[in-house]
This record gives sequence, C-alpha cells and structure tokens, in this order.
Amino acid sequence: MSLPRLLHHGADHGVTGSCHQLFLDADNSVLIDCGLFQGTDISRIGGDEHHQAVDFPLTGIRALIVTHVHADHVGRIPYLLAAGFKGPILCSIPSAKLLPIVLEDAFKLSFSRDRNQVERYIAEVQQRIIALPYASWFTLQNKPGLLARVRLQRAAHMLGSAYVEVDLDKRQGAESTRVVFSGDLGAPDAPILKACKAPERADLLVLESTYGDRLHENRERRRERLEQVLEHALADNGTVLIPAFSLGRTQELLYELEDIIHRRQLDQPTVADDDGGISWPHLPVILDSPLASRLTQAYRDLKEFWNEEAKERVQSGRRPLAFEQLITVDSHADHQSILNHLTTSARPAIVIAGSGMCTSGRIVNYLKAMLGDPRHDVLFVGYQAHGTPGRAIQRFGPGGGYVELDGQRYDIRAGVQSIDGYSAHADQAGLARFVTDMREWPGEIRLVHGESQARHSLGEVLTHAYAEVQREVVITNGEV
Repeated sequence: MSLPRLLHHGADHGVTGSCHQLFLDADNSVLIDCGLFQGTDISRIGGDEHHQAVDFPLTGIRALIVTHVHADHVGRIPYLLAAGFKGPILCSIPSAKLLPIVLEDAFKLSFSRDRNQVERYIAEVQQRIIALPYASWFTLQNKPGLLARVRLQRAAHMLGSAYVEVDLDKRQGAESTRVVFSGDLGAPDAPILKACKAPERADLLVLESTYGDRLHENRERRRERLEQVLEHALADNGTVLIPAFSLGRTQELLYELEDIIHRRQLDQPTVADDDGGISWPHLPVILDSPLASRLTQAYRDLKEFWNEEAKERVQSGRRPLAFEQLITVDSHADHQSILNHLTTSARPAIVIAGSGMCTSGRIVNYLKAMLGDPRHDVLFVGYQAHGTPGRAIQRFGPGGGYVELDGQRYDIRAGVQSIDGYSAHADQAGLARFVTDMREWPGEIRLVHGESQARHSLGEVLTHAYAEVQREVVITNGEV
C-alpha cells in the first residue's frame, strides 16, 4: 500500500511546535495543528521568537485541523493567518469555544494589544471555525478518484482534545488508507474528561511520545502526594506555588483540590486551629491568572462534555470549579497585593499561576519573592521543557541550587516537588496501549512530540510488542 506524503513543520525532533502537513493528493493537503515552539526547541528554529513565523508554502492547504488548543499546538495560528492562510479551522465543539480565548491571548502577546485589531482578528478566527461533533465523518474533498474525510475522536488530554482520523478512499475497490494523528493523548482516569478509546485501525500513525520513557503514578497515589504537599504548607505556614498551564491542567487541579478540601472539611471543624494557623476548610486556593479564569469559566459552560463523575458532583450540589475557598485574581494591582500579603504573613495558601514552565507571567513574580524561603514549596504537575526556568528549578532545586529569572540569579531554598501523575499526557504504557488496542495495527508509526530518549524508549517498547505477535512495522522518529 502506498502511503500518502507527510511533512512535519514542527515537533518531529522536539516536544513543541506541533505542525504536520498531510497530502490528500499531489496538489491538496491539510495541516494538523500549528503550534508554538518553546524552550530549547526555539534554538532549533533559529534561536528567537521571530522564527515562529510560518515559512512553508501554503499553496494547496485546504484546511487546518486542530487536535486541541494548547499553545504548542495552536500558538502559531496567528502567524499562519498573517502568512495568508484562507482555509477553515476544523476542531471539536468544546475546542471551538476555547480556541478564540487562547488565540486572543496569543495575538496580544505576539502582534498587538490594540482593541480594534484584536476584535477584528478574533472575529476572523470565529468565522473560520467549523465545529465538528466527535465520531462523525466530515468530507474534506470529494472528486473523481478521491474521497477524503476526517473524523475526530476523544483523546482525554483536555476538554475538547481529539485524535484525528483521515480516511483517503481512491475509489478503486480497495480498502481506504487511514492516517491517524494522536495529537496529545491523555492519562487514564483524568478528572472531568471522558475516556479515550483507541481507533479501529490505522495504516500510518503519527504518535506523540512526550512521556514515552516513563510510567505515571495512578490517580489515587498522585492525589495522596498532592495532599501531603498541602499538609506541609499548613504545617509550615507556607505557600505552595503551582506553575500551571492555564488550560486543562489548571481545571483538573481545581477539581482535585476541591475534592481534597471537601473530604477534609467533613473530618475537621470549620474553625481556625488553636495555634493560629488555618484549617483545611479555610485554606485559600488562589488562581492568579486572568486567562486561566476565563478558561475555567468556559469549562463550567461546557459541563455537557464532562464525564459522569464530574456531573454527579455538580448534581449533588458541589461546585468543582467554583468552590468557596477559590479566590480568582485578575488585575495586576490585586496580584501585587496578594503577593505582598503572602510573603510578609505566615498564612498558608495554594497559588496556581501561569506560565506552566515558568518562562513568563505572574508565577515568575512569586518565584522571585519566595524561592529563597524554605517555608514555601514549588510543585510541578506538568512537563518542563529543556531550557525553561521550570526545568532548571525542577533539576537543581532539590540540591539547593539556583535559577536565573529575568537575568538575575535566585537561590532555591524552597522545597521542590514533582508529581508526574498529574501530567495530562499518557505515559509509556498508555501510548503503547493506544496502538495495541487497535483491531488492525499500523504498518508505519512516526514518533513525534518527544525528546530523543522518550522517542527511543517508546520505539523499543512498540518494536517488542510487534515482535511478540509476529507483525511487521516501520517505526521512525518523525523524519520524512
């Protein structure tokens, strides 16, 4: 079987910048994702933010298909439109609601904060969006000799996330060719999200490999560890800083924190402790990110796409994403006031702030103020790319090292904790299971969206799985 041509414009040799071009025939193609490069991946494209610009030909690209709306999958869309792309943007129904919020933020950061320009841009984005229901075929091209269709399926990575099935039927009586793009696959039992089921078949699979070299803790264990970190904050009257991505991770954390506080509230009196500290029912959870607040409201509006557990909590009268202890901070003045209060008082708190890899945003101000104080903790619950401050803190913090923030050195005396189990990505076992649960396994797998070691380890696991059942496969690291 002759597989279609596939070009990679990002994430083929790194973790970020996902962008893949699938040719439907010699003259027509579609893009799957168009994301930002981050961390050391920026150096691979020239070394600075200006190299985010789209530099590949757009001729014949009929549509952009979005797997989900994280920046490393959609952050280059403003550059794509600036380069002259005129086609539609296909995505799931939840993503259609979330995407304009994310792209508005990206446009303000990269292009302009002028209100009129931002409004015109978002209006254009919204006109381009075609919202697709899950598990329904959408025709990309229908002409003599080719019927090309696309279908989105739940990926359980974040609300609205999908893996993409593209079916190419040359109408020659043979079975169609099916290409599957995993996007980012989620871990099992993710809060709020409905489960991901593997596709029936694939001839060519483009598979993410972010955590292809490790296994995650299960949900029960990771919740226990989260609770332990919070207990430390209560005991030391310190702040737990959680650098979190505004979309997906933040909402899952809020969901888990509400449950921990809810269960502890049933066990403890709702009064301050005798020593002047704060009891669990009074532990403030501070969401200090205007973008995360907007996206959390959008999550609340999309309850119909929540899983049954989450819906049952709402029906019982609980508010998983708007609980009593949650404080949202929008203005810069309020941010500065909260920061000053937490650094000068002995009052425990949880702060969730962006950016997730500590590259910018309000989390940097908290880190500058609190890294030198052992009362506090930094808790990482997501992937930290090479070359980011988050990676440096994660690596050197446990040994009493330092990190550079905005060109200045800061010693790390605060505790540093990592809980990989809260990653929104599937681990090695989950990625392999996405393949082995198929009825017809792919004959070719391209591993993308992962560092070299992760791709290599996952490739070995998959090669062994194929050998056990005596099936042939070609596994590559994304190269053409």
